[in-house]
Amino acid sequence: MSTPDTAANVSKAETSPVQYEKKNGVAIFTIDREDRMNSLSRATLFALGEFTRRALADSEVRAIVLIGRGEKAFCAGADLKERQGMSENDIRVQVGLYRSELGPLDRSPKPVIGAINGVALGGGMELALVCDLRVAAPHASFALPETTLGIIPGAGGTQRLPRVVGEARAKEMILLGRRIDAPTALAWGLVQRVAPQAASLLDDVLEWIRPITEGAPIAQAAALEAIDRAADTNLDLGLELERVSYDRVLVSEDRREALKAFAEKRKPLFRGI
Repeated sequence: MSTPDTAANVSKAETSPVQYEKKNGVAIFTIDREDRMNSLSRATLFALGEFTRRALADSEVRAIVLIGRGEKAFCAGADLKERQGMSENDIRVQVGLYRSELGPLDRSPKPVIGAINGVALGGGMELALVCDLRVAAPHASFALPETTLGIIPGAGGTQRLPRVVGEARAKEMILLGRRIDAPTALAWGLVQRVAPQAASLLDDVLEWIRPITEGAPIAQAAALEAIDRAADTNLDLGLELERVSYDRVLVSEDRREALKAFAEKRKPLFRGI
């Protein structure tokens, strides 16, 4: 019987923000912050990084599945309450953690599957984009609303989304802050499957990826490497350009206004400064 593990980066006195379970050759990471819409705190990023490294070192693990606790949210993005107390430099460090701690997932030789059990917003959608394959619950939805908050996607969204859905649709989602539902995501190729209405999403995913867990891991790793090399020829440059662009919005008054408006539960008033 599998049991959850606790990340070393989280105090033993605290509950781990991510639960780790192995089942039939699959490492299942469950973001366990349902009361915070499974948002990405610093501890959550560290836990995801640690568990990924653990799964990659485990010869019994053939695939990794990411899911959020509950039915409302896969991941609602950055933890804005945590961001309230951060300086601009603190946020730069936090954005860097997206690359250092989610990078192993992105480069994983073992297939990574996102089980999108609810909303995937901002950094949550960017986490989904790191996955090789995505399966959505029928009620799932996706959005990169950062520009409506005075910033831009800072965890690879401007680079990975165009590679998945095409430049025009990526611009539509990012510039308009448009949220799309599961059927639209399927039609656009953002997800590869929408689970049946009455099915357990996790069970459906585990059954769907059985060809992976029962397949040839060396061949799968080689195929992933070949595909990723072709797709990511200019990704490092793109991510560096994204970092420079993010830094420009980080010091803006509009970003500060967005955080203040969030705290005051009102619509932000952007002035373009």
